[in-house]
Amino acid sequence: MKLIAAFFRLIRWSNLVFIAVTQLLFYFCIVQRVIKTPATSGFGFKLFVYLVIASVLIAAAGYIINDYFDRNIDQVNKPARLVIDKVIKRRWAIALHIVLSLFGIALCFYIDIKGPTYWLGIANLACVLLLFGYSVTLKKKLFFGNILISALTSWVIVVVYLCYASPIMNVETVSKMDPTVLTRFTRLAFLYAGFAFVISLIREVVKDMEDLEGDSKYGCRTMPVAWGIPATKVFAGVWIFVLIGTLVIVQVYVLQFGWWWSTVYAIGLIIIPLAWVLWKLYLAVNAADYHRLSSAIKWIMLSGILSMIFFRIYS
Repeated sequence: MKLIAAFFRLIRWSNLVFIAVTQLLFYFCIVQRVIKTPATSGFGFKLFVYLVIASVLIAAAGYIINDYFDRNIDQVNKPARLVIDKVIKRRWAIALHIVLSLFGIALCFYIDIKGPTYWLGIANLACVLLLFGYSVTLKKKLFFGNILISALTSWVIVVVYLCYASPIMNVETVSKMDPTVLTRFTRLAFLYAGFAFVISLIREVVKDMEDLEGDSKYGCRTMPVAWGIPATKVFAGVWIFVLIGTLVIVQVYVLQFGWWWSTVYAIGLIIIPLAWVLWKLYLAVNAADYHRLSSAIKWIMLSGILSMIFFRIYS
């Protein structure tokens, strides 16, 4: 039982649920409501389920390999949460990473064979390699690691968008569709992908401030190590301010369609909490403060993704 619990901690099961929920919400609330008949793209629901499973497997493998190479740093930053070598041996961790990665990639190539895509296997193979590169060296490089993880977070949404958008972009299909459908689909996809990218970037920077001690000890050139805490706070604060401003503009836009409950939700569960994070970031002084902020940002990210439900209600 202890081994099973450790395995689920190692693969960050709650984050994997978040990935699956994000893709399912995007399908049921955006794809179905905008495209109306997603099956016409040739990418049926069965293939979509395989895509979700592949995304979860690849992400789980990424978490494992990250902990494998982060063992020494984690001994300093979070010794109580160590799994590799403490419960699961290093060779088993590598084996799990390889097996999960291979299954995820194989599933993507199967989707390419059975569906209208031809690029999914190669794209997610690239994701696996990038996650490996991040764990080995890129996370130690100033800014590169933060950008990469934020981009891969937004990829969770972009990949679903591409699976449904690319097959219907041919002349024959577009001529039979309302020309505004693809435009609206693209805007919504990149609205949520952009939100995922920015808030993930903010969270990664906050986590770097939390992990400053271990990162500096083992030669990681993260923002707090290279720039110092005050400058890193300014960087994160600017992005929080930009995100708040963008969300306010979006709410002003949707109000003209009478989406009052959507606006109330966004203000109460996303914008005000972001303002609270901005204030607490200014006051934060130790690792515990940054850990609480990181957890709060994760909940805000969830609130943002759950707002897709309003497209199901109002569309």
